[in-house]
Amino acid sequence: MNKSSVWTIVGVIVAVVVAWFVVSALFSVLWFIVKLAVVAVVAVVVYLVLRGVFSKQE
Repeated sequence: MNKSSVWTIVGVIVAVVVAWFVVSALFSVLWFIVKLAVVAVVAVVVYLVLRGVFSKQE
């Protein structure tokens, strides 16, 4: 095995490790955005329900 083959294998391993962390971070950010959107929708629904309940009592 010559030096070029070793560096090719090391380069492939490093590329896979870096890609793993990048994809993991990307999915983490996307999951946070999805959770934030769901929380916003639920908050709007709760606000509208509470506003409807309190406006009918007056």
